Amino acid sequence: QVQLVESGGGLVQAGGSLRLSCAASASTFSSYGMGWFRQAPGKEREFVAGINWSGGTRFYADSVKGRFTISRDNAKNTVYLEMNTLKPEDTAVYYCAAGLGTRSIYEYDYWGQGTQVTVSS
Repeated sequence: QVQLVESGGGLVQAGGSLRLSCAASASTFSSYGMGWFRQAPGKEREFVAGINWSGGTRFYADSVKGRFTISRDNAKNTVYLEMNTLKPEDTAVYYCAAGLGTRSIYEYDYWGQGTQVTVSS
């Protein structure tokens, strides 16, 4: 079992930045790919960013490419999502997940409880 806890969400103005963190409980963290997904009210959960076990391969949704950066620190069992130039449409609950680190929601086995990101205009 892998337990994931997100933090760093909050309320920011459009154009601002936030860095989300996801702390994993497992010492085998480095063997998992990691991903960030988000879900806005009334919408399905969507892929945001993914990273493989080593951090050498990254994936991004087109909507965030160039603005968001996913990274990981295996020594700290933590994955990050740096979000810059935030837009109101980025408003959602952001979820951390452990799996293959790919774009598919079906390739993740463990999920955090989410952290709210609200971007005001």
